[in-house]
Amino acid sequence: MEPIALSAALASFTEQWSPRIVTAVNDYDVRIAKVEGDHVWHVHDHTDEFFLVLEGELHISLRESTGERTVTLPKGSVFTVPRGIEHKPYAPTPTAILLLEPTGTLTVGDRHDEVPDHVDATTGHALS
Repeated sequence: MEPIALSAALASFTEQWSPRIVTAVNDYDVRIAKVEGDHVWHVHDHTDEFFLVLEGELHISLRESTGERTVTLPKGSVFTVPRGIEHKPYAPTPTAILLLEPTGTLTVGDRHDEVPDHVDATTGHALS
């Protein structure tokens, strides 16, 4: 095990909405991703989803029992989407995020809208 510089890890790939697994903590992957534009409405039925904005700004639309709302996460902000809440991330400008999810969790959740070509439906890729 060696330390991993997140800046170097982010510089190692260009794909948007295609997370890289930086390390693992117990049964969780620590993933980083470059994002811009819309993701897809989706739900993780069995796990929460943790977001940390490293650069840029991330918006997450949420469909909750009380209605729909959007949270805005500037650089340095964290937010956890609770399991079972339908959500759709959106980045108005190029943004870098860190995600914490159980190993094997699909980026598009357990249920989702049609996945557009620019979104990688994956459980994460290894760093190169």
